[in-house]
Amino acid sequence: RGEVRRGRPALHAVYGNKAAILAGDFLLARASICLARLRDCAVVECMSSVVEHLVRGEVMQFAASTNATSEENNNSDNGSVSPKNFYKTASLMANSCKSAALLGPYPDADVIRSYNYGKHAGLAFQLIDDVLDFNGTIGSVGKESHADLKSGLATAPVLYAAERHPILWDMIKRKFSVDGDIETAANMVSDSDGISRTLELAHMHMEAAVENAVAIGREGSGTDPNVYRDALVHLAYKMVDRRR
Repeated sequence: RGEVRRGRPALHAVYGNKAAILAGDFLLARASICLARLRDCAVVECMSSVVEHLVRGEVMQFAASTNATSEENNNSDNGSVSPKNFYKTASLMANSCKSAALLGPYPDADVIRSYNYGKHAGLAFQLIDDVLDFNGTIGSVGKESHADLKSGLATAPVLYAAERHPILWDMIKRKFSVDGDIETAANMVSDSDGISRTLELAHMHMEAAVENAVAIGREGSGTDPNVYRDALVHLAYKMVDRRR
């Protein structure tokens, strides 16, 4: 559990876990009220699924560390990503983009493209976040380096590195709890192509996001989509070029 987030002390580190949880509950309640005021059942259902996905993703992430196998790494090598990565980050972006298209309202084809744009952009964002956990510092990223390892989490660079260093699977199963595990795992990631392959996968999802963005409005929606479409494309590129 990181003590620093976005370059500032984490809420739980300043006020304690109880206050942090209550603050999160309050924000969720306020967001639910704003969502209900839209009076659009499809959008309410869409955004409500995000909360379920966030919880499911966290549970899957911790369970995956205990039951680590090479299967997840092989899936990543084929260009897919573990469901927990979708649930943790991409679901929020995908369903938010879909909701905006539903409120448009835009044609069904554009609703699907909007969802796919958010999904791939979200996956790219998460993968870059995994890379920055190794390459970044508190000054550049706003959180401690190797924060995921310290939390017992195996991200994409570690899973890729395990192909070259199978001993990493034992560390993953015990959640890097033995003295020296974090430093050893970080060195093994550096001594592998885990970072470069994660970056390559992030770029694949960025390109998929761009493809969906440029396709929005092809059937004609009554408005000129060029300015908004260009903004989406630019945002997708920023996802993989960010340093924080």
